[in-house]
Amino acid sequence: PGLTTGQRVVTVQEGPLYRVRGSHVTLWCKVSGYQGPAEQNFQWSIYLPSAPEREVQIVSTVDPSFPYAIYTQRVRGRGIFVERLQGDAVLLHITELQDRDAGQYECHTPNTDERYFGSYSAKTSLSVIADTLSASMAAQALTLTEGDAVELTCEVSKSTAQHTHLSVGWYLLQGAGEHHAEEVLTLSKDFILKPGPSYEQRFLEGDVRLNKVGNTTYKLFIGGVKPSDQGQLYCEAAEWIEDPDETWKDISRKKTERTSLVVVSQGRDLSVDIAAAARSLSEGDTLQLKCVVGATRSSSRNFEVIWLLNSMEVVTVDPHGVLIWEEGYEERAKMGQLRAFKQSNTVYVLTIYEVGPKDEGTYQCSVSEMETPADLDSIQTNVSSGIQVNVKPIESRMRLSVSTSTPRVTAGDPLILRCQVQGAAGPVSLRWWHLPPQHPGHRVLVATMEQDGSLSPGSAYQDGRARGSLRLEKESSGAFTLVIPSTVDEDDGGQYRCEATQWSRGRNWTEKGEVAVTVSSMAGLGLHATLRSRIATVRYGQSFELVCQVNASYTLEEVPASVRWLFQPSPTGPSHELARVFPSGTVVWGTAQPRFQGKAQLAKDDTSFRLHIHRALPANEGTYQCEVEVWRRNILPRGQPAASTKSNAVGIKVVLPESKLQVATKDSSVEIVSGNAAIECRVVFAQNNSQFAVTWYLLPPLADATPLQIVRASYSNILEYGSEFRSPAQKSRFLSQRVSSNLFQLQILSANLGDQGRYYCVVEEWVWLVDGWYKLGEGTSGRTALKLKLPGEQLQVERANHSLSAREGEGVTLPCRLQGALLPGTRLSATWFQVKSSGRDSALLVLRCGGTVEYPEERRAGRLYLRRPAAGDFSLTLSSVQSGDAGLYYCQLQQWQQQSQGKDWAPRASARSGYTQLTTIPPESTVLSRICSSPSLLNFILYLPLVLILLLALAFFCWYCKFRK
Repeated sequence: PGLTTGQRVVTVQEGPLYRVRGSHVTLWCKVSGYQGPAEQNFQWSIYLPSAPEREVQIVSTVDPSFPYAIYTQRVRGRGIFVERLQGDAVLLHITELQDRDAGQYECHTPNTDERYFGSYSAKTSLSVIADTLSASMAAQALTLTEGDAVELTCEVSKSTAQHTHLSVGWYLLQGAGEHHAEEVLTLSKDFILKPGPSYEQRFLEGDVRLNKVGNTTYKLFIGGVKPSDQGQLYCEAAEWIEDPDETWKDISRKKTERTSLVVVSQGRDLSVDIAAAARSLSEGDTLQLKCVVGATRSSSRNFEVIWLLNSMEVVTVDPHGVLIWEEGYEERAKMGQLRAFKQSNTVYVLTIYEVGPKDEGTYQCSVSEMETPADLDSIQTNVSSGIQVNVKPIESRMRLSVSTSTPRVTAGDPLILRCQVQGAAGPVSLRWWHLPPQHPGHRVLVATMEQDGSLSPGSAYQDGRARGSLRLEKESSGAFTLVIPSTVDEDDGGQYRCEATQWSRGRNWTEKGEVAVTVSSMAGLGLHATLRSRIATVRYGQSFELVCQVNASYTLEEVPASVRWLFQPSPTGPSHELARVFPSGTVVWGTAQPRFQGKAQLAKDDTSFRLHIHRALPANEGTYQCEVEVWRRNILPRGQPAASTKSNAVGIKVVLPESKLQVATKDSSVEIVSGNAAIECRVVFAQNNSQFAVTWYLLPPLADATPLQIVRASYSNILEYGSEFRSPAQKSRFLSQRVSSNLFQLQILSANLGDQGRYYCVVEEWVWLVDGWYKLGEGTSGRTALKLKLPGEQLQVERANHSLSAREGEGVTLPCRLQGALLPGTRLSATWFQVKSSGRDSALLVLRCGGTVEYPEERRAGRLYLRRPAAGDFSLTLSSVQSGDAGLYYCQLQQWQQQSQGKDWAPRASARSGYTQLTTIPPESTVLSRICSSPSLLNFILYLPLVLILLLALAFFCWYCKFRK
């Protein structure tokens, strides 16, 4: 309801469905009311109970990469696959159902319509249940006499929660036919007894019965066994469930063990005779053989007759007269060259029309008697003496010649081959073969024309997309022409062989002929592309054109050709596809550079492709290339091209408008006693629509110091601090502000001695050009020197320099002591600095005059504290010394006094301590360190050389005195 003509409808097998774990399951899906090709594609997905909103892809008829990882192996191994019933209907197969296969299945058909209209998917649910069916029968080996009775018992049960029915049946296996069991008697799911075809009469007579005893016991009774009952008997049970579409489906089947039954019977007398109308024949004559069976009461007996030639079976005639031809004779029988039939129960005839040399030899007739027509065990077999049949052959006068009007062609051109047959006395069949030179001894079938004129292309030539549709025509009684519309490449060259076969009186003769063909590839015809541009540097807004010149032995109008325009924005980055022009003229624009589509114009002539860019933008700057592909003539451009080439690279530079930016460059200075400082940066001139990015730098007082980046404020006011100013304490003290449209300030809060130096700014000019912001230029301001002016009064602080050593992991105290008494009504502040290699002194600890303590370097805050500030001792204790603590330190003291009650505190005096050099010692203990740390041991080692010298002098003096005496 609600659907109209042409509205797509997808239908799936109605659910819910219940299937047994481990079984083979199928779900059907079909689509109607669609437009487009007759063969529609289908995609199957599942929504698992654990995530009912999440789609899990299983299998697709069009996309091999469609399955999710959990289904990939099962799809590749054909554990899950889609069987196409017709163009718009399929079956989903799950060969071995698993618990995780339960869920809601969705069948989706991708759109092939001109517009979306109708339903494109449908869902059904599948539940996986346990297999509770069981069937058992004791295995036996029974030997009975013909006419005895037999009873077999089969136990069948189930415990499925759903409503299901059972069917139980017995089957008979005879001989080696494991897959051709004969039905004996079955109780169907509808509780109807159905005998097999061979047991129908005995069932009606009550000789074969099935009895159910209780809920699970089923008994088969055969009143009088016959030789035809001999074989392997077993019981098979099936469990059935009714689906929502009111059809019954067998969800489980179980077979029992087999019972072997042997039936003993008596044999009878039998004789066989064979005769031929003529034993010496000429090729093409007819041979007729007759086999006569001699037996009493023959009309009520069952015979099987086998015809043999040179001890090899030709045909078997069963008791019903049904023929079973052996391989090699079945085709001849279908063509009417052989005939065998049962004339009566004792006379059997074999006729061979148009005999040939292969029909020569000894013929035999073998007869076997059977108790019943289905009995495979003979009672008595007699074989007659052989009859020798001689066949005189005939000779052929057929002759053949092969030629071509296209001995040398280019890939894409057609091949025309002719085969002339003369002297054929009967119908002729033709075969064309290709003998590729790259595979000596190998041949590929091109096409076959049978005697009736029917054409069959070889497997390699059936797909007309590669070489077109072959044509093999018979122009006259003996002239045949083969046309291959389009050659592929050099591999199509080589020898082509024509084989003509003449058929006469059941025999054939074959003649062969060959012709050579050379195929040249399009790639070998010098395809080359050159890219050029009149100008390499263009101004912003100026247009430019690129010409891709193609050089080849053919024009672009003679062959299907396409071009890809490639663009590389950065020398180190990848290339992107701007556009592709197909042979049909269709243009597909690349997605990586969407700005080009509205600005570029594409053109083509006989020998070149052109790309014209209107009003160049900075985004158009980069390297350009063109790639040309050509396909073979007379064939649609699909798959790999016949030849391709890539041009040289051409660089295009887009020059932006000239920057008019001017920044004040006059040097200045700012001197403060304490508090905050402001450094100015002024833009003297710039374009009206410009935006500015400002970067502040500090040149420390050292002469060769490197500029330190403080902070950069982008044109969108995004701040980026330099490595020396990234701590929260530093970020809170150094602020970049825009005071007016052309004035910027760097605010330095609570400036200290470490902030002294020369400051300057770098201003970048940015403008919006159609598709983005671009930098036109930049300017650097003059230097502004920041100085801290010390008050006239000076504090007395210990000025001596110190050198201290500390082992890593231990503590050390750096001295800073006030000399003299502190004036009444005044307070002191203290700042500890470490001299950095960059030339800027870094504040470590700040004690405000109000008593608060700040740690600009937070990483060391837990290891720093002052000794006794209240007593004038501002020495800094550094605990847990690390190797990075080594360096030069000093402290700065300031005296503060309140001007009057309620007024701010102002600095009155200032002083700086001497420098303290801290050296760190690794924690490992050495002999040298032990000596240096022990004064007594150190003194002994220092005086040891002097003692040795005195002892040697005394010994020399004694020896000299003794020598003089």
